[in-house]
Amino acid sequence: MTRPILHTLICSTRPGRVGPAVAEWAHAAARAHGGFDARLVDLASFGLPVFDEPEHPRLGRYQHAHTRAWSASVSEADAFVFVLPEYNFAPPGALANALNYLVREWHYKAVGFVSYGGMSGGIRAVQATKGLLGTLKVVPMLEAVAITNVGQQLQAEGGLGANPAHAQAATAMLDELLRWTAALQGLRAK
Repeated sequence: MTRPILHTLICSTRPGRVGPAVAEWAHAAARAHGGFDARLVDLASFGLPVFDEPEHPRLGRYQHAHTRAWSASVSEADAFVFVLPEYNFAPPGALANALNYLVREWHYKAVGFVSYGGMSGGIRAVQATKGLLGTLKVVPMLEAVAITNVGQQLQAEGGLGANPAHAQAATAMLDELLRWTAALQGLRAK
C-alpha cells in the first residue's frame, strides 16, 4: 500500500524568515513518523503575486504558469502540515493569497499546524487560518505544535532546537493527520 503524500509547507515568504528552520524540523518529524511520503514544499518557490487569475479558481482554467505549478503541487498532496508564523495575530498574507488561488485542489484534505512566534507560539494565526480552510472543505487538526519564543530556540548552525514536548505534540498531530487523511480518501476519490 502506498503511503499518502504529505506536504510540509513553509508558509512564510519573507526574506530573512525562520520558517525554513522550523519546517526542516517538522519535515524530519514527518519522515520519522513513517506514515506519510513526506515532502518539503516552500511557498516562496512558486512566486505567487497577489491573486491575478482572470477567472474564478473554482473553474480551474488557469492562465498563469505560477498558478498551474501551485495547482499541481496542491493536487499532488493528500495532506499538509502548514508551518506558519504569526503576523499581527494573523497568518502570513502569502498563505491567505495562496489559499485563494485554488478551490477544488484543496477539497477533502487534512491539515496539521506547526506554528511559531513569540509568547503565543503563533496560535492566533492558526485559528485565523482554520476559518479560511473551512470554506475550502479542508479539515484542520486540533492537535498541533506551537513553538513559543522561536528566536530563543534557533541554533547557531540554523536549525531548530525543539524540545521533547514539541516532538510529542508533532507525533500526536501526525497520528491524527494520518487517521483523517485515510478517512477523507473516499471523498477525494469522487
